[in-house]
Amino acid sequence: MATCIIIDDEPLSRDVLRKYIGEVTDLEIVAECSIAIEATHHLNHSRIDILFLDINMPGLSGISFARYLKVSPLIIFTTAYPEYAVEGFELDATDYLVKPYSFERFLKAVNRALERLRENHGAEGPGGKILVKADKKLYGLPFAEILFIEGQGDYIRIHTHQHKLMVHDTIKNFMESLPAEDFMRIHKSFVINLKHIEFIEGNQVTIAQRTLSVSPVNRDELLSRFSTL
Repeated sequence: MATCIIIDDEPLSRDVLRKYIGEVTDLEIVAECSIAIEATHHLNHSRIDILFLDINMPGLSGISFARYLKVSPLIIFTTAYPEYAVEGFELDATDYLVKPYSFERFLKAVNRALERLRENHGAEGPGGKILVKADKKLYGLPFAEILFIEGQGDYIRIHTHQHKLMVHDTIKNFMESLPAEDFMRIHKSFVINLKHIEFIEGNQVTIAQRTLSVSPVNRDELLSRFSTL
């Protein structure tokens, strides 16, 4: 589970984040602060993985606070002012949420953070799954259980042994949250989990008894990566 702190001087903004975080079982709120300096004690005495950090606040701004930090949690900036985005990303922010933002946009930011945590801590870290919203439900899908992803315009269908989940997203965006060592785009319409390949024949790959097309330009890379698994 990833621990997080909300830092925002607006009660309504904290309410929104608290509600969104409450729907994600992989996140735990350690503290809520109305000014940035209040978070210092928690950052110095607890393991904090993610900061949801407002920018325009009384006293110390979110940007200044991020520069001041001696510890390095992942930062997701939350603000009503998009003009601060460049400055925020110069601080290696994980994401930048412009208020008001949807739950889906929030999930995208959280998935980016969980992926970075997984990279930092390895397989035992808190980011070994991806969060997706489908059929009015929130699913936590372990990467290992995803067989392949099928693109369908502005939607994708995520295939596992148990589910076929339709998600409002594009393949390109979704791939940003997948571990690159395990997944590969083999066609404009398909991303596969290399560890679930049963066999490759010609320009086709079979996964869970489903045959998928492989673009000729991707075939050599696929064969090379499959042979080293």
